[in-house]
Amino acid sequence: MSNGNEAIIAEFRANGGKVGGPFEGAPMLLLTTTGAKSGRTHTTPLIYLADGNRLLVFATNAGAPIHPAWFHNLQASPDVIVEVGTDTFPAIATRITGEERDRLYARQAAIFPAFADYETRTSRLIPVVALQRKQG
Repeated sequence: MSNGNEAIIAEFRANGGKVGGPFEGAPMLLLTTTGAKSGRTHTTPLIYLADGNRLLVFATNAGAPIHPAWFHNLQASPDVIVEVGTDTFPAIATRITGEERDRLYARQAAIFPAFADYETRTSRLIPVVALQRKQG
């Protein structure tokens, strides 16, 4: 985890899920995955889009040519922990594909234009992932 992420995570947890700086006002969650190779947990701050009872996250990696590590981790183990505001819960991560993926990504890009920019920077299809709270 980068020092930048550590500072954002600490600020998120200290302020009930709110952060300042370039992310001020953006809906943010913390996603904790299990390392595909290491087996260790990794926490990543991500901007999300609420979609009914799902939270959607986008594996943009700021438009880099490769998927972010958190995406590789959840492909190996879709059981994750999500922190939103002061709520922490186990969830299942599911990749969204096809027309639904395209529609949801376009919706996010309309709200946050940086997401449209990320798409122009890479030739890969940026994955959209639904986080669904586990029941029970």
